[in-house]
Amino acid sequence: MSKDSSTPCKVILAGTIAKGILSEVQTGLSKLGRKPHLLGILANADPAAKVYADWTERTCKENGFEYSLKVVDKDDAEDTIIAGNNDAAVDGIMVYYPVFNNRQDQYLQQIVDVSKDVEGLSHQYIFNMYQNIRFLDDEQVMKSILPCTPLAVIKILEYLHIYNPILPYGNRLFGRTICVVNRSEVVGRPLAALLANDGASVYSVDVTGVQQFTRGEGIRKRKHEVHEKEGWELENCAHMCDVVITGVPGDKYKFPTHLLKEGAVCINFSSEKNFPPEVKERASIYVPAIGKVTISVLLRNLLRIVQNKEALKAKSHDPSEGTTQTNGDTTSS
Repeated sequence: MSKDSSTPCKVILAGTIAKGILSEVQTGLSKLGRKPHLLGILANADPAAKVYADWTERTCKENGFEYSLKVVDKDDAEDTIIAGNNDAAVDGIMVYYPVFNNRQDQYLQQIVDVSKDVEGLSHQYIFNMYQNIRFLDDEQVMKSILPCTPLAVIKILEYLHIYNPILPYGNRLFGRTICVVNRSEVVGRPLAALLANDGASVYSVDVTGVQQFTRGEGIRKRKHEVHEKEGWELENCAHMCDVVITGVPGDKYKFPTHLLKEGAVCINFSSEKNFPPEVKERASIYVPAIGKVTISVLLRNLLRIVQNKEALKAKSHDPSEGTTQTNGDTTSS
């Protein structure tokens, strides 16, 4: 909470939100009866990646998970991933990107076995995410895995009660208008799609302009659609938005706070401070960083992967296979 009594804005720290997610993880872990094993693969010399790897290890061990790190040359990353896929002792694999910092990284993402993909980057998970398919089976037992950072933002919005729990799962952002400043394939575009699939009207803003992600009037459509807002810029949509989420990587970018709707909720997922201090003069809630939520979501994904494996074993006598469950009345991610 903000210590400045002159402003009504509350500053919510990621660690506060992460505690609830980790508590949920602990409950699931106690029922599992064993420690899931996460393999980290570090194939770059970026000091920030090493810090993240150390942070991952510490959080895993503090919360009852096993973690091992393999530091390899980038040319050995492919073989290391394949070895992890074939190692029965490994439940999940996390690669610290970028490795090659080009399209070859996309190839590496796709060779991580889908049953060990804690980051939700494999084709099946990405397809499910954009198509608003929430389960891997018709029985709605095995849940699809979502990318960690977009899911972390969703968990923050749930914590802040931006999601309306009275409405059915899948529709709980109905009536909300949200702005996402970033349309990267890693976070910004997936986040806009997820929010729209949950019922929000989302304005996705980047240097090329504005797109609107929506499931249509009355959220009647099964999944989101994207509409180009020709000639629009941030100024055209920011003032309409209940929530503004930023993820611009440059240290020079600052969101123009005079564009904020009074009382808006502001969330920054960039490693840089996208909002200047004046944000507290207009926002009702400000979340300046989300890192600890992201790492707690990673552990949640790892637990879910193991739970999915257990569910698959339990239904192994049933030869039928299912891959679809969509839209509004399903359980949440």
